[in-house]
Amino acid sequence: MGALENTLRYFRTASEVMDLGDRIERFLTTPRREVSVQIPVEMDDGRLETFVGFRVQHNNARGPMKGGLRYHHEVDLDEVRSLASLMTWKTAVVDIPFGGGKGGINCRADLLSEREQERITRRFVDGIHDVIGPHKDVPAPDMGTGPQTMAWVMDQYSKYHGFSPAVVTGKPVDLHGSLGRDAATGRGVMYATEEVLKAYGKGKGIADSTFAIQGFGNVGSWAARLLHEKGGTVVALTDVKGGIRNAKGLDVTDVMAWLRRTGSVAGYPEAEPCTNEELLSSKCDVLVPAALSDVITKENAKDIRAKFIVEGANGPTSWEADEILHRKGVVVVPDIYANAGGVTVSYFEWVQNLQVDTWPEEVVNTRLHGKMVQSFGKIRSIAESRKVPLRTAAFVLAIGRVASAASKLGVS
Repeated sequence: MGALENTLRYFRTASEVMDLGDRIERFLTTPRREVSVQIPVEMDDGRLETFVGFRVQHNNARGPMKGGLRYHHEVDLDEVRSLASLMTWKTAVVDIPFGGGKGGINCRADLLSEREQERITRRFVDGIHDVIGPHKDVPAPDMGTGPQTMAWVMDQYSKYHGFSPAVVTGKPVDLHGSLGRDAATGRGVMYATEEVLKAYGKGKGIADSTFAIQGFGNVGSWAARLLHEKGGTVVALTDVKGGIRNAKGLDVTDVMAWLRRTGSVAGYPEAEPCTNEELLSSKCDVLVPAALSDVITKENAKDIRAKFIVEGANGPTSWEADEILHRKGVVVVPDIYANAGGVTVSYFEWVQNLQVDTWPEEVVNTRLHGKMVQSFGKIRSIAESRKVPLRTAAFVLAIGRVASAASKLGVS
């Protein structure tokens, strides 16, 4: 099942609960605009290569489109459509005034020099600058991109439209980025974990729980660090090069120091090796998939022993796996809520840029915490009143907000 079909299955499950109707359902599942751009770039060795970039703008009923820019060799239009749709629901779940968009360039970012990445980024902006903007569509970092990429986007866009820091978020702090943005998605995962344990943990909190985290990039490393600081016991970690586990717990601070020295968590001496598949079936209270999409499937869902899954990645659980996990009694905290910390603080950055203001980091974190707590309360209320899983409840909440906005605008 493709990424888009997976997302549509979740949407339709919620739509049936809501009795949404075909007319509004068609409107909410049809992207507003799709852009495909050819990006010819001279490589460092003089070769000319052509990359393909995409920007899908899904819905703007509640505000400008918002979504990351992903550099990965598996990026295609189907995946970008799915992720753009998820962004519409994510921004609505946490009630920030954005719609959903997503972008991507099919490339091997890990094999590109910084100069090549800059040329690709600037040529991509040349192709899409007319359809993005502070009040149209606001990109952000995603897999394979980061603050430096956003600085290039801002600079290239500003060459056409004048100084425009609010055109992207996730920028370097000294180029009008927000304090707290780097940790925001992982911090949001930690807040989501706190809330689900309060609600369903039977008295157990983070300090009493064990965690396995797949993916030790920005999201996974921050989630691991913050859970560790709260007293949580991280028993397994993996990254793209390997993994480690220790049933007695890993010293996350020491693991991060090892990662900085070696480039991977693999080989950390105070643990035994662990593959990604072995991590998914680890004995733990909370599993955090924070790497790629579609890693929890109908084939491995039966082996998962965690009581809770908090989705740090976008779309890590297939529709079939979600059904299996629900029957097993595993509580899944869905991606459109669990990893919404990043887009929430992106919203804060956008507001600061528009106001020509800078907020202290503690203000950013306090406001993020408030959004995550408030949103979980509404999701839980819907789940319990309608007797549906948290994922369906999150979609019901999001779809209701977008459908209401669209109806009042007269576009449905």
